[in-house]
Amino acid sequence: MKIGLFYGSTTCYTEIAAEKIRDAIGPELVTLHNIKDCPLTDTQQYDMLILGISTWDYGELQEDWAELWEQVNGINVTGKFVALYGMGDQEGYGQWFQDALGMLHDELSPQQPIFLGYTSTQGYEFEASKALTPKGDQFVGLALDEDNQYDLSDQRINDWALQVLTELEQAINQ
Repeated sequence: MKIGLFYGSTTCYTEIAAEKIRDAIGPELVTLHNIKDCPLTDTQQYDMLILGISTWDYGELQEDWAELWEQVNGINVTGKFVALYGMGDQEGYGQWFQDALGMLHDELSPQQPIFLGYTSTQGYEFEASKALTPKGDQFVGLALDEDNQYDLSDQRINDWALQVLTELEQAINQ
């Protein structure tokens, strides 16, 4: 199984998280790609995608993702395994926490990928988010907050990596 991890990073936190996710899943399995340096069509060579995005200011996309946003729905993810992670600030921008994560999920959903790695909202304090499942008890991916909960990120990444691998194995064996 070839796994491509594609991320956009302005302040390096999304990139650092990408490296930690790669290391937690296995560097022999995951290839990193900064979307600033490669076309989104490179996603087609992978069986599984991990996509990393951060939310800026008042629910805005990270700049590299924003520049390529019109190309996102052109990525063929039908039936492909996809896991998402996002960076956000739940205290400073609690009304828009992880909105970009939700926007990316919504953009890909019509193609019906096999999403993996939804996570609980427990342990977070925010006002609103576009990254919530319909019940509102889960994020549509891994939610990281390096501004306020950096001390929880490593454990969240390790737990999420194990969760994604377990869900992937279960999906393959069905």
